[in-house]
Amino acid sequence: MKLFPAIIAMAVIVVASNVGVQFLVADGWLTWGAFSYPLAFLVTDVTNRLYGPRAARRVVLSGFAAGLVCSLIGTQIAGEFGPLVTPRVALASAAAFLAAQTVDLAVFSGLRDRAWWTAPLVSSLVGSVVDTAIFFTLAFAAFLPLSAGWGDVAWANAVTAVGPYWVGLALADWSVKLSIALLALVPFRVITRKFAQRVA
Repeated sequence: MKLFPAIIAMAVIVVASNVGVQFLVADGWLTWGAFSYPLAFLVTDVTNRLYGPRAARRVVLSGFAAGLVCSLIGTQIAGEFGPLVTPRVALASAAAFLAAQTVDLAVFSGLRDRAWWTAPLVSSLVGSVVDTAIFFTLAFAAFLPLSAGWGDVAWANAVTAVGPYWVGLALADWSVKLSIALLALVPFRVITRKFAQRVA
């Protein structure tokens, strides 16, 4: 029962991000999901600080399960250009989430005895790099040998000033993750200080 709030929070974040990714902002360089998804690192880090890595891993797995359900539903809903979620995007999303959260857990655990802000900041930054690199490469890079049946990525490989369009999308997404990692230090500190004595 003690992990119930964290599990619910993670599930809400994952579902909100899967819905928000359908809505573009910033002239198509970002989606609303880019602003909600990085909060998953906050939930993982707070859980890790209060209850340890084993509990945090359970919360991560609950988020992973929620993401799989969302992807499965998305593949069955037809949008303007086909399914809302292609198999390629579903694979990229699942792989990126699991890898990034696992890295976040490991980095946080290794730094947990440093200054209070070190573990959440560094783990979120490293996890964000892993998440962005895996998701955007698997989801959109034309050099990966996946058939068109996995999803058409021609639009994501149009040439822009920063290279393929998907690279610009990745950089924009990554900048949001970095900003939120810094801002999330405030609620991390407030929540962990408030509840530390309760779980001691």
